[in-house]
Amino acid sequence: MEPLILCDNLVKIYKVADLEVVALQGLDLTVAPGELMAIIGNSGSGKSTLLNILGGLDRPSAGRVLVGGRDLLKTDDAGMVEYKRETVGFVWQQSSRNLIPYLSALENVQIPMLLAGRPSRERREWSNELLEAVGLGHRRTHRLSQLSGGEQQRVAIAIALANRPPLLLADEPTGEVDTATAGVIYGIFRRLVADYGTTIVIVSHDPGIAVRVDRVVRIRDGRTSTETVRRATATADIANPEGEGEHAPVHGTHEEFTVMDAAGRLQLPREMVEQLGLGRRVRVELDGSQIVVRAASDGSTPNGAISTTADKSGGPTPAAAPAGKRRWWQRS
Repeated sequence: MEPLILCDNLVKIYKVADLEVVALQGLDLTVAPGELMAIIGNSGSGKSTLLNILGGLDRPSAGRVLVGGRDLLKTDDAGMVEYKRETVGFVWQQSSRNLIPYLSALENVQIPMLLAGRPSRERREWSNELLEAVGLGHRRTHRLSQLSGGEQQRVAIAIALANRPPLLLADEPTGEVDTATAGVIYGIFRRLVADYGTTIVIVSHDPGIAVRVDRVVRIRDGRTSTETVRRATATADIANPEGEGEHAPVHGTHEEFTVMDAAGRLQLPREMVEQLGLGRRVRVELDGSQIVVRAASDGSTPNGAISTTADKSGGPTPAAAPAGKRRWWQRS
């Protein structure tokens, strides 16, 4: 299966006065169609820069980034407008950035379709379906002031999907809601993946998001550092977006991997480096099926080593949406 998102040695450099700030330093990332995944990292790690590039809000400086087969580094301005309209939907942390306050929920969802020139019948039917999908069919005629913060964010999700994009990007989508409402929103995301095959990428600062998604990629210093993958999950009923119980975290077996790029580079976990006192120079040895990294100052000390066992099984293949279901971007 071809990936929906492919980042290869992605670089982004910002110029501030006479200084250059490298936000992304050769980042590699692959996201499969129909995947629900999260990107986490500390402030300044590069996660928001990556999201802005994937959303067409910023341009990469070098490397390669493909979304749905489109090379965002080579796409001209007109192509980027089309990309942002048809391929990607964006949900902000502040729901007010997505909503027009004097319009009803239904009218807000119809705005992107109106701008895209969709027929009135399509606008009406699809906006109603989207509001049902996010559990707000009964609130379709309410304006912004009549909706709670969580309800506004759910309308924002419907707006982001109005033009049927295959990719949905969410920047801290639960940052301004309580825990119960966050559970509802994550449940809606999972339902969208299951029902429509939407690929959803969430940026968050919360490592606990691993129980809500299928895969978590951590970015550190502008590069992918580790991946946490859910190997097995409990069955969760997400049929009713209104019910809190249906949106409890989906628990399972999680396994963390350190990411190695095409050049063989990897970022060792910071706590291991500090605990073993590893400096900028280390000894790397092959010991059977293990690669052993030792502190250069004392290569014979067993406590000053990190060993990794080679794993040829490869990572998991994210599940696509159910076979036979027609994707909304596959128009005849």
